[in-house]
Amino acid sequence: MKAEMKPAPNPRKRFKPIAAIALTATLAAATLLPAHAIEPFTADYKANFMGMEANGQMTLAREDRGRWRYSLNVRNALADLSQVTVFEVKDGQWRPLSSNDTNKVLVKRSRKSATYDWARGEARWSGDVKPDRAGPIALRPGDMDALLINLAIVRDLAAGRPLNYRMVDDGRIKELEYTTAGQESIDIGGEARTATKVVSDDGRRQTTAWVVEGIPVPARIVQRNKNGDSLELTIQALH
Repeated sequence: MKAEMKPAPNPRKRFKPIAAIALTATLAAATLLPAHAIEPFTADYKANFMGMEANGQMTLAREDRGRWRYSLNVRNALADLSQVTVFEVKDGQWRPLSSNDTNKVLVKRSRKSATYDWARGEARWSGDVKPDRAGPIALRPGDMDALLINLAIVRDLAAGRPLNYRMVDDGRIKELEYTTAGQESIDIGGEARTATKVVSDDGRRQTTAWVVEGIPVPARIVQRNKNGDSLELTIQALH
């Protein structure tokens, strides 16, 4: 995917990568299956970020004590974005335990960390956060962060459940609703595949994802912010 070069963005504007998107038949119905039903993967993407081509990658890897590490990275000459969420499968739910969000745009860097303490029932944030975004925020069963909702959309779409979520992320609570917008044919490695299109718009950001059966990661993602920033990811390889 190519795009004309745009003027360099204001480095003080922070772009939040991938609010909540994704897909997978492999991860489907995980609320009804044990943790080992989730399979590790690495997906390489061609990306377009801030008007320039970029490299993107999503990974899901096992950690100790039955935990999982889910990450997203996008890099080009202007920016280096990284999100990592560690989560567990508990009582049929995916529960975030911690997250780290690092964004470098030109010479400006932002780092934020979150802890989800389920014993205390609260989430807190540290790093480059405003005082009113540090928390604590009371947790409810089923709460997830933005990145983890990516996987939940795939799980729930495959199971035929509503795509409604309570996102606890970046010091805020947000109710998200994704709707299906029909099916489209998309090109993956030179092969036409049928994808289910899902869309969410929270007033500040519109996210569209294309779900392809048998692919455990987003086949294509388009995220557009109201301030004009955009991020596009198209899968190139799956390992």
